[in-house]
Amino acid sequence: MEREMLKTIPDRDMVDELMVSTFAQRRREIVGDEPLLREIRNRWPALLQERQIRAEFEGVTAQELLPSFLDGLDALVPRLLELYKSSSKSGRCRSLGAILTSLEKDNTNERKRTAVLLGLPLYLKEDSSNVFRLCDAHYDHLDEALKGMELGLLIAYEEEQDAVPHQVFDVAVVVEESIVIHHEKSVACGVAMLMGIIYAVNLEYPSAMKYTFEFLQKVVMKIKPEQASARIHGLRNKILRYNM
Repeated sequence: MEREMLKTIPDRDMVDELMVSTFAQRRREIVGDEPLLREIRNRWPALLQERQIRAEFEGVTAQELLPSFLDGLDALVPRLLELYKSSSKSGRCRSLGAILTSLEKDNTNERKRTAVLLGLPLYLKEDSSNVFRLCDAHYDHLDEALKGMELGLLIAYEEEQDAVPHQVFDVAVVVEESIVIHHEKSVACGVAMLMGIIYAVNLEYPSAMKYTFEFLQKVVMKIKPEQASARIHGLRNKILRYNM
């Protein structure tokens, strides 16, 4: 596999076969030994490609990554937006107001998805500054933009900045202040890939956003929903009470 990945154009079918045949060994090493990311890159150089992350996630959870995330998210978007509106109006979470206002200018499905994802940590009173980070697409100081990002998304936007970017230029998944995957087409797909990497490399959720990620796992993707914490269980019940 290492030799194949050194080629300019690796044989995709061969890499797929090698990754499938070594799945059990790889899980033992990653879960048992908890290697650093650079060690995983050296040992399993194909693993951090988008195609293999999706395959690894499916092998671990028996679910397809993008469909389970996007379908689950879309089913909850209307209810979550109503919850955000109620919270903003009541004064419980005024910071959600800017996100909701940005949808008045453009409320496409993709922007609603983005609004829900960027608003979730605000609603849960969590700090997303080192996990979801926005920067101008023409910003030249990439190292500075990545500083402090142990695990998250770097969202590059064009044109004027808003609470929900109007033109997303690029979404990159960041691990240990390094870009692992980029050119994701949307924030929603970026978050899905972030979840995929967490499962593939056996990472812990960022402590500053542990409830946000728990919600994504157990409510959006329905992975072990019976193990939800009391806080997330309560939020799930509150969402389901909204009649849409």
